[in-house]
Amino acid sequence: MDDKSLYATLLGLTPPWGVEKVELRLEEGEVHVWVALPPKQLWACPDCLERAPIHDHRDRIWRHLDTFQYRTMLHARVPRLNCPTHGIRQLRVPWAEDNSRFTALFEAVAIDWMLQAPITAVADRLHLSWDEAAGIQERAVRRGLARRRLEPVPFLGIDETSFQRRHEYVTLVNDLARTRVLYVADGRGKDSLDGFWDSLPPDQLAAIEGVAMDMWQPYIDSTKAHVPDAARKIVFDKHHVAFHLNHAVDLVRRAENRVLTVEGSDLLKGTKYDWLRHPNRFSPAGWRRFCRLLRRSDLKTGRAWVLKEHFMHIYDLRYLRVVRRHFGQWYLWARQSRLDPMKKVADTIARHWTGIRAHFRLRITNAGAEAINSKIQRIKTMARGYRNRARFRNAILFHLGDLDLYPRPAEVSR
Repeated sequence: MDDKSLYATLLGLTPPWGVEKVELRLEEGEVHVWVALPPKQLWACPDCLERAPIHDHRDRIWRHLDTFQYRTMLHARVPRLNCPTHGIRQLRVPWAEDNSRFTALFEAVAIDWMLQAPITAVADRLHLSWDEAAGIQERAVRRGLARRRLEPVPFLGIDETSFQRRHEYVTLVNDLARTRVLYVADGRGKDSLDGFWDSLPPDQLAAIEGVAMDMWQPYIDSTKAHVPDAARKIVFDKHHVAFHLNHAVDLVRRAENRVLTVEGSDLLKGTKYDWLRHPNRFSPAGWRRFCRLLRRSDLKTGRAWVLKEHFMHIYDLRYLRVVRRHFGQWYLWARQSRLDPMKKVADTIARHWTGIRAHFRLRITNAGAEAINSKIQRIKTMARGYRNRARFRNAILFHLGDLDLYPRPAEVSR
């Protein structure tokens, strides 16, 4: 087998394409392969598949997988066709997608590597610039989003994650059933979420059965403005309810600790995370120490903690009638506790009670979104942060969008 036949086989070329010549450039560490079509033939327009004469040729070069230690470059004079219907159209080649400087096999390897390692490491190993590697990732996300089917997604989760500095966020919309990211937008305002709802056709909006979110008013307003019967479908995530309750307990602890410190007592010193920790996560010795604190009937923080835990017990209940009774009793208790942070959080929960109660009908949470958020933070750490929001968005969808990322070059039709 000569070198032309060898490379035609390795490249997977089939007629009418064939290898014209192969050139080894030792000093440059490269192999150059020229591929050509038979002259004076009619080819099919890529849009309508009608035969069309050749208008002119464009010289193109693609980076291919290495031949041993030698970088391999593929050359071709690609015809541009003069289609009577569509005008000038470039013939599609079978080894690469349109407008790509890399063969499909090379891009597939780069995608495989970027799914496992940061772009910088992949670019270094494949002898690419950072922008070239990021471009491969961007094209992969673009083609994956274009291939994503419009299908009903009954349960959605809406959350935000930090972009770079504190108080800089992006909005995420997740498919709770498949734990995948559907949408990423800058900021966390109403307009950030409006773009997602506007991208869905009416039948997909109507197919939504539940939307889990925190009690963030811009997300609530956007969902109510776009999703039919949204008031019944919004579910305020129990983990965010627990966050608000924990924050109220911590406010009580801080205020009480300041008073005790002035009085010369360090009873609450170093106990912050004990009050925020779930009871099941204590060690036996830690739980005994904590119980000794709880037995101090004069501690306001202890009363706040008991209120918090009593409310969270609501999520163990099964029947809405029992849930309503439990909440009514708890609310009166919290309002009469003489603990301002607990009274405020009780009022917050009461204002959002419809969405909290929806949890017991739909039984969805944003736990999947929290798992996705953790993965995003790992992606950020692996990449050592992102300065460009568009590339941060691409990285999220690349790793967590469950997209069909790989190129599928077209066949040439005679």
